[in-house]
Amino acid sequence: MAISNEKKMDLLLSLCKRRGFVYPDSDIYGGFANAWDYGPYGTELKNNIRDAWWKLFVHGREDMVGIDTPVIQHPKVWETSGHVAGFSDPLVEDKKTHKRYRLDHLLEEAGVNITGMSFEQMASEMVAHKIKSPDGNPLAEPKQFNLMFKTGVGVTEDTASVAYLRPETAAGMFTAWKNVRDTMRKKLPFGIAQVGRVFRNEITPGNFIFRTREFEQMEIEYFVKPDEAAAAFDMWLEQQKFWVHEVLKIKKENVVYREIPDADRAFYSKRSIDTEYQYPFGQKELYGLANRTDYDLSRHQEASGEDLRWLDQESGERYIPFVIEPTWGLTRTVLAVLCEHLDIDEADTSEGESEPRMVLRLPPRLAPVKAAILPLQKKDGLSELGREFAQKVRATGLTVEYDEGGSIGKRYRRQDEIGTPFCFTLDYQTKEDGTVTVRDRDAMTQERIKMEDVPAWIQSKLV
Repeated sequence: MAISNEKKMDLLLSLCKRRGFVYPDSDIYGGFANAWDYGPYGTELKNNIRDAWWKLFVHGREDMVGIDTPVIQHPKVWETSGHVAGFSDPLVEDKKTHKRYRLDHLLEEAGVNITGMSFEQMASEMVAHKIKSPDGNPLAEPKQFNLMFKTGVGVTEDTASVAYLRPETAAGMFTAWKNVRDTMRKKLPFGIAQVGRVFRNEITPGNFIFRTREFEQMEIEYFVKPDEAAAAFDMWLEQQKFWVHEVLKIKKENVVYREIPDADRAFYSKRSIDTEYQYPFGQKELYGLANRTDYDLSRHQEASGEDLRWLDQESGERYIPFVIEPTWGLTRTVLAVLCEHLDIDEADTSEGESEPRMVLRLPPRLAPVKAAILPLQKKDGLSELGREFAQKVRATGLTVEYDEGGSIGKRYRRQDEIGTPFCFTLDYQTKEDGTVTVRDRDAMTQERIKMEDVPAWIQSKLV
């Protein structure tokens, strides 16, 4: 059933709260703006995406290792990386309401092409186009707003105690480079991977969980010989495409791989591509890929005094490797997967009438619940048999949900909405021959299989 983008987003928000994917944070106090709790199903979905990523790109490769670095690092890390001085967005304030907005977003909404514009040029365009706030009020002079979250370390509050919550996971991999290089006996090219929370004091967070002040990244720094960087970039672009289309099962027509022009790239980037997804609220960035050259390691070598060069054992040459950086937003992936696989379908009810149903057609390996165990009736020992069976399947490591409340049709609907791919129904024949009926969420087909074959049958579908 075709639905508008606005309606789809409304349905998604409703489903996420009603079915336990995402709740407003601090809901009992009226909520906290642009902060969200991941509920039981949302947590499982996010963890499944993260685990699939780690299995594919870390465990599945000989040239990759994973690390976990602190959220709060030495302040010099962020001074050296340039974040303290330059990690900022153009901010404007409504003179009447004192609400704050990003100037680049207001200019784009007014139809102004901001490609390659400096902060000063955007300020001039604001005046030239007589840009006002969304409430129609005049705006104050633009300012550069640093997105770093500042905090303090230690028992005293002075300049020596100033620290920052990390705005990205990348810096930790650069500062750990020397130790990883010296301990892991790897040869170039090889990568360091990390998954973790990052913090940005966004001016205008919004669009549900798309832009928040606290989110999670999955990131790789792939170290290569300088003359092999271009080939490594192309390799990681293909790897990102494989992830998007083969693992997340996102349709190709919903994704754009946008080459970033010279004017919009960071000065140290030799090439950058943004992977953008067609969210219901517009085409927005999902992932990034950049050739960062030797910028980061060179900066940290200069600031720290440590020798961060690579020693080529064959030639005896020492050099700073180039770095290819593929970045995946974990929380944005959750949103893209939910948007992509939310469907309004026409299905027959148990009464034989046709009515719409909401279905999350999640890839089975990502689904929060892999199987639902449903006794046809509570009586005649079917309930006890169902619980025992659910526990046996659960003991094999599969996430299983047992449900005996309501009609079988309503229970199917509940599982459809949380994306459960397979429902197993126990009936009176089960007591006779030890078989159960499995109902496929998408095909709506049913077949009978032996109870002892169920765990292996489910595992065979999780590819």
